[in-house]
Amino acid sequence: MYAIVKIGGHQYKVAEDQNIFVNRLTSDDESVTLDEVLLVKDADGKIKVGKPTVKGAKIEAKIIENLKADKVIVFKKKRRKGYRVKNGHRQAITQLQIGKFS
Repeated sequence: MYAIVKIGGHQYKVAEDQNIFVNRLTSDDESVTLDEVLLVKDADGKIKVGKPTVKGAKIEAKIIENLKADKVIVFKKKRRKGYRVKNGHRQAITQLQIGKFS
């Protein structure tokens, strides 16, 4: 059983008891309800596709922690000009544990 959900403009394939990393969620609660379910595949193998979302489908998720992703290094260079710039950043992310489907 799995589902495809839309979280923060990105689509994720999720299953029960799975941990996923998404862009930082601003919720202060410990749990989040994911309402934008685009597709659901039941344990029987039946697939429900939404137009654009599946009506009545919700997924409970628990926020494990807010953290930062690995560092991304941005290096710019123009040859023969002596121009070199090194920057980097760490994206703010949230770890979610997917709960039960309803």
